[in-house]
Amino acid sequence: MQNFLAASICMVLLNINIQAKSELYDCTKVFEERKQELILELERIDEQEQALNALKEATEELLKKKEAKLAEKEKNLNAQEQDLKSREEVVSKKLKKNEEALKALKEQKMNKVAQTYAKMKAASAADILSKLEPKEASEILTTLKPKTMAKILGKMDATKASEMTTLMSKVEE
Repeated sequence: MQNFLAASICMVLLNINIQAKSELYDCTKVFEERKQELILELERIDEQEQALNALKEATEELLKKKEAKLAEKEKNLNAQEQDLKSREEVVSKKLKKNEEALKALKEQKMNKVAQTYAKMKAASAADILSKLEPKEASEILTTLKPKTMAKILGKMDATKASEMTTLMSKVEE
C-alpha cells in the first residue's frame, strides 16, 4: 500500500512537472510570437518620445524668443517713459517760468494803470472806473494807495462804490 501511495505521488508529481514544462513552453511560444509586435511597439514609443522631445525643445526655444522680445519691448517702454518724464519736467519748468513772467508782466501793467489813475483827478477816475466792469475796476482800485482809493470811491455813485468795495474785500481774502 505504501508502494502504491508512493507510486501515485510520483505519478502526480510527474504529471505536474510535465504540465509546468508545457506551460513554460506555451509562455515562451507566446513571447516569441509577440516578440516582433513588442519590438514594433517599443520603436513606436521611442519615435513618439523623440517627437515629444523635439516639440519640447522647439516650444522652449519659441518661449525664449518671446521672452527676449518682451524684455526688449519693456526696455523700450521704460526708455520712453523716462523720456516722457524728462520732457514733462522741462515743460513744467517752462510753464512755471512763463506763469511767473506773465504774473510779473501783469503786475507791471497794473502798476502803470494804477499810476495813471493815481495821477488823475478823483472825479475823472471815478467816472471812468464806474463804466468799467466791476471786477476790473475793483482790481485797479486794489492797486492804488488807500488814500487815493478813498478819494475815488468818494466821488463814485454809492451803489457802484459799495459793489466795488464788496468785490475788493473778496479779492483781498
